Amino acid sequence: MRKASRKLGAIQFVPGYQAAGVVGAVGPEVTRVRPGDRVVGFHWHGSHAELFAVPECYVYRVPDGVHLRDACTVPVTFGTAYDALFTYGDLKAGETVLVQGAAGGVGLAAVQLAAQAGARVIGTAAGSERLNRLRELGMHHGIDYKSQSISEVCRTIAGEAGIDMVVDMAGGTGVGALIESLRRHGRYLAVGASTGSVPSFGFFDVINKALTVKGITFGLEMHTARAHALIECLFVRVGKGELVMPIDREFALADAVESHHHVAGGHPFGRVLLHP
Repeated sequence: MRKASRKLGAIQFVPGYQAAGVVGAVGPEVTRVRPGDRVVGFHWHGSHAELFAVPECYVYRVPDGVHLRDACTVPVTFGTAYDALFTYGDLKAGETVLVQGAAGGVGLAAVQLAAQAGARVIGTAAGSERLNRLRELGMHHGIDYKSQSISEVCRTIAGEAGIDMVVDMAGGTGVGALIESLRRHGRYLAVGASTGSVPSFGFFDVINKALTVKGITFGLEMHTARAHALIECLFVRVGKGELVMPIDREFALADAVESHHHVAGGHPFGRVLLHP
């Protein structure tokens, strides 16, 4: 046991879960990709490295016409947003959806996908500059969560009946206002807690409005044929210019620590990239 403990203690954890590049080598049982293919790879750790090894089921071939810089932002962000809105949220044209945390990667994806599907999109972000940029991507109504009441603005937009769906990337103490904003039989899709605190709401908050609450973790399904087909379609839409992901900043891989400080404290609009 002591020998095993010393051996495990020597293992270095490499952070990062998604990267784009060119396949350098494949294992003997790999059939879907070959050296030289342009791909995006996903894994639960290891992308912050010069070489990134992933199982074949987590590799997505990038079509011609899509730059790797754009492709590397697609699977997790747009895949998660699509699942929340449509696969599990059943969003329909004409419905109203509130995207809580709209200036982050998944939020930006959700705003575009929902707007292009014919939904009315309300987004929350900090400050008028971010809200104006979100309007350029299809958002219809913006809420500055630092100075406005989410529930009051939603009531002004949707009336006393409330909105149809919330997609929540932020979590935190604001979840009560989101529940209040939903109509009876509304849908709450829990994606993340970027505020750093895990939200909670009462049992009767759900019962009294007969709400549907679902959790979204696209990463757990990214190996499936369904997810591969979805990501392939998303790549096509990115190639056509229908979907975009703003890049907030780019860093050299050697400056990975600085990049993480920027993500933690700089409130980036969109994604932050590392280059080897």
